[in-house]
Amino acid sequence: MPDTEKTWGREPFWGLGYDWDPDWVLTDRQQELRAQLIELCEREMRANAKRFDDRLEYPRRNLELLAEKGFLALTVPEEYGGLGENHVAYAMTCETIARYGCASTAMCYVMHIGAVNAIMLRPTDYLIDKYIRPLGTGKIGTLSYSDPETGSHFWYPISSGAERVNGGFKVRKKASWTTSAGFADFYVVQTTSPDFSGYDDLSVFVVDAADAQARPELWDALGLRGNQSGSLNVDGMVPGEQIVGPVGDGASSNDESVDPWFLIGSSSVWNGISLGAIDIAKRHTTRKRHVDVGLRVADYPTIQDYVGEALIDTNASRLFTFSVAQALDRATDDNARVLSPGETARADYLHWCWQIKFVAAKNVAHVTDKMLHACGGSGYKRDMELERYLRDGKAGWVMGPTNEVLRQFVGKAVLLGFDSLDYWNQHVNERSIQNETKKLDPAGKRALAEKLLAEAEKAEASERQPAGR
Repeated sequence: MPDTEKTWGREPFWGLGYDWDPDWVLTDRQQELRAQLIELCEREMRANAKRFDDRLEYPRRNLELLAEKGFLALTVPEEYGGLGENHVAYAMTCETIARYGCASTAMCYVMHIGAVNAIMLRPTDYLIDKYIRPLGTGKIGTLSYSDPETGSHFWYPISSGAERVNGGFKVRKKASWTTSAGFADFYVVQTTSPDFSGYDDLSVFVVDAADAQARPELWDALGLRGNQSGSLNVDGMVPGEQIVGPVGDGASSNDESVDPWFLIGSSSVWNGISLGAIDIAKRHTTRKRHVDVGLRVADYPTIQDYVGEALIDTNASRLFTFSVAQALDRATDDNARVLSPGETARADYLHWCWQIKFVAAKNVAHVTDKMLHACGGSGYKRDMELERYLRDGKAGWVMGPTNEVLRQFVGKAVLLGFDSLDYWNQHVNERSIQNETKKLDPAGKRALAEKLLAEAEKAEASERQPAGR
């Protein structure tokens, strides 16, 4: 652990000390970066969080503070103006911002880094010069992968598409949820590909803010109220240079970059919220005294049990997250390995990323609830901040992929094998077909056969039609 005492400004920190942080997973430089973040949170970011929550205000000021210290390019190689850090540093950064500062800012940061790394998976000189080098000036990106027709199955962009036009692409994207919608400078979006052939045939584009339409004034939510996760619409031309990777690379990009970075980052945000709630509970219960019995709230064994269990569960979750981040670092040479289309590294650990998100999101709901119990009626009041942490943490379970989806993914893969997941909708379920068709009488079977033959003839005729007609 660090030799220095954890401080909050010029005073000792009122929450958990460094002896409860697993600092052996961090390098000396990463501990220095964390100290910078804590200072930013104490100086301004935490105070801003209340205003963002009260006013549904986008946390631009906090993101500007992060840009000034280079955090918007945390994982970008130094040769392109970044800090050249790895997945563990990223997990630490997301956790620290959510814990000490502002969870809305932390989630905007997760989506920003997700967009940055989607570009860096398939970098070109054009994309680097236009979107990556300016990050130090405060340029903000975000991911837009959701679809109004598929809910938390966000990897199916049914409402979207793209077609080649005069060396560029006409992109149509409709997203039900896009963090930073209306405020980001650029959007990394996923659509079905030109000449779409199936739901693993996806492509990724960078869309400039001027070419995207959002309605931030419609955003209102229970928690994470500053992150402006409203709808987004794109319907226009995108230069050919702004496709990320080759046409059809979207599924690989999703598995290799978008999902791993998002799940590591969002899991760290939920862990940070849990820790922040425990910090607040420690501050209150060690200061609040029941004069009639001469005890502080912290002196009651029940309260000690609440806090002890919450910290044990939270540290188990955060160490699980850090361990998966370490695995990604090993697989990518500390985020320095350049992967060609078809090569995988992070994608080999995607099923572990599913698990850390499930654990962290489940834990934050439990911990924030128990810390409210520990603080009693005082915790119910807004000035303590605990109720904001509780509301922010509620987003964890329902944010796609939802915990219902993730536990079913894991359970199905365990019992039936990974091929059974078929989340790109590529495999025919012969068992279901046989089960349903056996319910038909002979006439029904003939009617179904005639319908299928007509569809097959139509598809064959379409395939035979010359291109361009």
